[in-house]
Amino acid sequence: MLNQATLLSTVESTSSTFTVLLAAVAAISLLVGGIGVMNIMLVTVTERTHEIGIRKAIGAPKSAILAQFLFEAVLLSLIGGTVGVVIGVVGSRFKIAGVQPVIAPYSIVLAFGVSIAVGVFFGFYPANRAASLRPIDALRYE
Repeated sequence: MLNQATLLSTVESTSSTFTVLLAAVAAISLLVGGIGVMNIMLVTVTERTHEIGIRKAIGAPKSAILAQFLFEAVLLSLIGGTVGVVIGVVGSRFKIAGVQPVIAPYSIVLAFGVSIAVGVFFGFYPANRAASLRPIDALRYE
């Protein structure tokens, strides 16, 4: 027999299952996106090794090079976050299976905050690698 309590517990169970599933998909997406940012930044550091060597040879401190590459990683992540927010806002204008999605303003702020965190977290290793290059090795690099 189907009563209200059974129906309510089934709906709550289904809702929590979908929430966990959605969180898992989001976590995997963030990980893949972060690895992509790190790979792009590592390629950037490799391509610009000579430039880094010149900057270090004329006296650029490690912190300036670290800040430059961290800024680039965060900017790259923010561009991706902006594209994601725009797609989300446009997508929320359509009804999905009869349900009209609603965007809470804090979720947009949270999306940009997570984009910055991903940029810093996954951009730190390439930035540190660039900042730790010895000028003589960087200038010899071809």
